[in-house]
Amino acid sequence: MELTVGIAGLGAIGLAVAKALDAGIPGLRLTAVSARDHAKAGHNLETLRSPPQIVSLEALAQADIIVEAAPAAIFEAIATPAIEAAKTLVVCSAGALLPRLHLIEQARATGARIVIPTGALLGLDAVRAAAEGKVASITIETRKPPGGLAGAPYLVEHGIDVTTIDTPTRVFAGNALDAAAGFPANVNVAAALALAGIGPERTQVEIWADPTVTRNIHTIRVEADAARLTMMIENVPSESNPRTGKLTPLSVIACLRAMTATLKVGS
Repeated sequence: MELTVGIAGLGAIGLAVAKALDAGIPGLRLTAVSARDHAKAGHNLETLRSPPQIVSLEALAQADIIVEAAPAAIFEAIATPAIEAAKTLVVCSAGALLPRLHLIEQARATGARIVIPTGALLGLDAVRAAAEGKVASITIETRKPPGGLAGAPYLVEHGIDVTTIDTPTRVFAGNALDAAAGFPANVNVAAALALAGIGPERTQVEIWADPTVTRNIHTIRVEADAARLTMMIENVPSESNPRTGKLTPLSVIACLRAMTATLKVGS
C-alpha cells in the first residue's frame, strides 16, 4: 500500500525531504507541498521527476503523512488540520509543540499520530528506555555560533546582541519549556529530549553563544537508575539556514523510510 506525503515548508529541511521522496522511498509518494512563496517553490520543484501540487496548509491534510518543516509561528496552522483529519504528523519544530501539548490530547481523541524524528539528538532510544524507570535529572547544553541564535525572542527581550559576543557566553539557563518560548528556532533538540524523557519542566537547558565553534554542539547528560548517559554531538549547520543542522533533513528522511520499511532498527 502506497502512502501519500505532504510537506509544509520548502526550506533547508523541506526541500531536501521533497527531493529524497522524488528520488524514491518505497511505499511513499510526494503529492503536495505548501510554501509561503509559490513562485519560488515552483522553481525549486522544477527539477523533480514528479513535481507535487502546491497547496494551502489546510489542503496538506489530504495526504496520509504531513511533514511539518516550517517556521514555528505557523506550527498550529499545519498541525491542527492534520490532527483533525486523523493523519500522521511528522514534526520538525518540536520546540513549537511544547507550549501546545493540548495537540497531543487532540491527536489521541482523533486517532492521529505525532512523530518526532530524532534530528540532531543522539541516543534518543536510550533516553526513552531510561525514562521507563526512575530518572533523577536530564540536562542539555547547546553551543552554537552566535549567528545561529540571532533574532531569538529571549535575546531580543533581554537586549542581548549576540553579534557582539567574542567569547563563549551563556545566554540562557532554565527548563525546556522556557527555552522553547525564548528560542523557538533553536531548541528542537531540547524539546525532543524533554518529550522523550522526563518532561519539559524537569529537563534543564543551557544555551551558549560560542564564537569559537563552527558547529551546533549538544551535550546531554542523563542520571537514571538504569544508566548514566553522557552524549555529545557536533552537527554541521546548513549553509542555507544556520539554525538548522545538515543532519536534520536526513533524520526526517530516515524517519519516513522507517514508516514503510520491512526492517526497523530502533524505536
